[in-house]
Amino acid sequence: MPGIETIEFQGLPALHLSTADGASAVVTPYGGQVLSWAPTRGRERLYLSDRARFDGKSPVRGGVPVCFPQFSTLGKLPRHGFARTALWEITEQRSGGDYALATLQLADNPETRALWPHPFLLELTLAIEGGRLDLELEVENSGHAPFAFSAALHTYLRVAELEESRLEGLHGFEYRDALHGDAVRRESGEALIFEAGIDRVYHDVTRPLLLRESGRALGINADGFPDVVVWNPWEDGSAQIADMAPGDFRRMLCVEAAAAHQRIELAAGESWVGRQTLVTL
Repeated sequence: MPGIETIEFQGLPALHLSTADGASAVVTPYGGQVLSWAPTRGRERLYLSDRARFDGKSPVRGGVPVCFPQFSTLGKLPRHGFARTALWEITEQRSGGDYALATLQLADNPETRALWPHPFLLELTLAIEGGRLDLELEVENSGHAPFAFSAALHTYLRVAELEESRLEGLHGFEYRDALHGDAVRRESGEALIFEAGIDRVYHDVTRPLLLRESGRALGINADGFPDVVVWNPWEDGSAQIADMAPGDFRRMLCVEAAAAHQRIELAAGESWVGRQTLVTL
């Protein structure tokens, strides 16, 4: 039956969203993390590692982790911040025949303030409809002083074969290359092809992207997030990742909506919204 139901997913509490035409998604309050998305009459489009940890303490490898208030190691906090291992609250569930929507919130608490001494409210809204997944992250400064943050929707896309995939839309944009000493370069190729590890932050991306793989295409669009992160560890890198099986690097590609190049500054009482939309084509 279409709608929203409470389930247990690998031991974690979760919501299963579904529509009358067969689209579905799973999101857990642990980390406010989307773990699955399958469009109408389609296969799973998010990568989730078979070795992912679901212990309620560790980051879950795959899906769409929320990075906040720090992206990667660009600061003094734990890698990617604390939101992806915090327990969020489900605040809204809504569905009709052709759509389903859920909203989760995370507010500051003694644990977050011990790491980052700022009052805040995060809100993640997930909506599915047909061949479309919409994710919206809102950050509110609920305190009395300004703060700055970096953030990302760390989207792990599932691909049939990475070496036969190509990502279009980044031509001409400047990027920081983490695998080559953080060198800043400009993308000269019409499409990215994948023959080695990649870890790049593309700056101020203003066009939608298109991922072509396995005879299908996925449109990727961001709004509010100025940057796009493209990451795959390749064979050597994945060998250092305990919660990823050997060879799994060929089945995934992270294309992340991010605010990483420059931090977002929020005055007291202000809010910021970033969105990522995936559409099957």
